[in-house]
Amino acid sequence: MAPPGKTATTGKVRAAQLLRVRSVWLSALAVLSVLAILMTAIYLGAIIDPAGNLRGLPVVVVDQDAGATTAKGPADLGPEVVRALTRTPAVSDRLGITVTGLPAAEAQMNTGAAYVTVLIPRGFTASVLALARAPDRAPLPRVELLMNDRAGTFGVSLAEGVLEPALAKVSQGIGRHLRAVAAPDSAPAALLAAPVTVTPVVYRPLPAHSGAGLTAFYVALLVTIGGFLGGVIVNSMLDAALGYATSEVGPWWRQRVPRPITRWQTLLAKWVVAVPGTLLFTGLLIAIAAGAYGMDAPHWFGLWMYCWFAAAVIAIGTLALFAALGTIGQVIGILLFVYLALASSGGTIPIQALPGFYRFAANFEPLRQILGAVRAILYFNAAGDAGLDRGLVLTAIGLAFWLVFGAAVTRWYDRKGFDRIPPELRRYIETSARGYKQRADTGGNRPADQANQADRPGAMQRPPGQGQAGGRPV
Repeated sequence: MAPPGKTATTGKVRAAQLLRVRSVWLSALAVLSVLAILMTAIYLGAIIDPAGNLRGLPVVVVDQDAGATTAKGPADLGPEVVRALTRTPAVSDRLGITVTGLPAAEAQMNTGAAYVTVLIPRGFTASVLALARAPDRAPLPRVELLMNDRAGTFGVSLAEGVLEPALAKVSQGIGRHLRAVAAPDSAPAALLAAPVTVTPVVYRPLPAHSGAGLTAFYVALLVTIGGFLGGVIVNSMLDAALGYATSEVGPWWRQRVPRPITRWQTLLAKWVVAVPGTLLFTGLLIAIAAGAYGMDAPHWFGLWMYCWFAAAVIAIGTLALFAALGTIGQVIGILLFVYLALASSGGTIPIQALPGFYRFAANFEPLRQILGAVRAILYFNAAGDAGLDRGLVLTAIGLAFWLVFGAAVTRWYDRKGFDRIPPELRRYIETSARGYKQRADTGGNRPADQANQADRPGAMQRPPGQGQAGGRPV
């Protein structure tokens, strides 16, 4: 006999019985193992060796050197520096070097199209020759590195790591020339060995409250994750409202009778709810970031509108995956919209420092496009050619893809008669639910606390037991 006030456990499944069914726990372990392999391979595979994967990082070289005239004729060391950078495989194989004038270089820097500009000043050759003649009075020859932190501080660091050793070798070559023409004991040996100074200069410093250039990445990341989670939440809540999933809070749960609705109409309803939901989410995101914490966002309304657009597209895509694949759609979504998106976004490591697969994925992964647009809005005065135009176009293409994909799959399921619950089973559930309600109205053969709960309209209910409508036996 069960103790007074307790329910006998006869006929109920125990944990030990459940665990004897190997498919129950082996399938969970198998899915977790696959996820662990994929997540580690996708994410860590992208960041292990950025310097080794570096190819084509955009850098600009500007030669303003006017040259000088010597007793032996004209001299011009600027082109020699340019040749040393463009024709040295250790540099040219890793950096995408463009030689141009200063206005064109500034245009590229102002749109985030270059991480560093190597500036050879107008008096470079003259300063080298002056050093040979009067080392105690002549200014040191210098080459400036204009660092574009707005394009990404890690990319700037990678470019510096390649350029500084190369320029050091250039300096050593100039030093050998100086030692050949300088008067004996005219200058310290150390000065003549490496006479050129490399001076890093920050080009258009980042604004205050920009997180050292990371606010764009974190806003884009929050938008991406918010869109994905928004799709997950809308999917579960509307499924519960339609009777295809339970609502559970603590020990209480509610199971509605499934409504007769097609898969296409279900997906359409979820899409409609997701759009204002992402508007609210991104609005609160921008309000807290810019309003409460003071994040620099001069174009806050445009930022909000784009973030809403991007988050809505990701939510729509997530819901389309749920509609097409069911529960496994959530796993595919988290790999596609979170892990692969993070690895290929270029937010922490530039695209040019990623392995080839991730560079390919960056062409369609949403976080890459969102980051480019958000960075353009925050750091480059919302310039279209700084990444905003690309972000808008590719996000719009993503919207069209997910709309067509979701509509095509769900309509095909409906035409083939793939109901989420077979009609005969739904009719059986409806009949069982009516019988359950009649018993609830009369308080028939149930403990008083359950009868009182059922009598309250809208109350969440504990499962009445195996075999009753709405409960699922294990």
